[in-house]
Amino acid sequence: MYASSAFCRNESSTAVHGVCLATTLDDLPPRAALVEVARDFHARGWMAGTAGNLSAREDQEHFWITASGQPKGRLDELDFLLIRIKDGEVVERVRPQNKPSAETAIHRALYALFPGARACLHGHSVEACLAAERAKKGAKNLRLAPIEMIKGFDIWQQNPKVDLPLFENRLDIARLAAEISKRLRKQAPAVTALMVRAHGPTVWGASLQEAYNRFEILEFILRYQVRARR
Repeated sequence: MYASSAFCRNESSTAVHGVCLATTLDDLPPRAALVEVARDFHARGWMAGTAGNLSAREDQEHFWITASGQPKGRLDELDFLLIRIKDGEVVERVRPQNKPSAETAIHRALYALFPGARACLHGHSVEACLAAERAKKGAKNLRLAPIEMIKGFDIWQQNPKVDLPLFENRLDIARLAAEISKRLRKQAPAVTALMVRAHGPTVWGASLQEAYNRFEILEFILRYQVRARR
């Protein structure tokens, strides 16, 4: 369960001594849920130091995203900025010194492309980078192993051939975001995820809990591929 001092939002949440115990991340307000995800990912080595960024929609026109340069294992609900999807404008920042994550442009591109996406989670892990490194130079996709866990992406075929979109890492994030937008606009991927080589995966979902589940599933598959030397 996830603890929050916020009021319980629905019947699946339970109040104990004035604290809301949520059964899913979706029972929490967006920033509170993202704090839980950040601490969890940090503990699992997926967001070491200040690396990675997380976001969740506030409404169809705005999303909350982690502030740049904050240790992900120690985030609180003030370490976020509210961004307008249309132009990337910062609409709200609780702490004056907060700056948007360097990869805000990628989150904006994904929310614009996929109106049903409610959350985008980006982390850095050793296994994900190793798996991507084994793809051929210039490859546009990384084939995912057809193991049972692929069903977590709602893929139910027998021995499916599923590709994870693969992009080259760039210091110019605006250029990378434009490349992501251009390619995924032409064809939506079979999985709600992408990988940047030598960097890390980004996963989105129709809810924050779905995005979290799918990030965890993708990490499992990539870890399997590294160990199986696929």
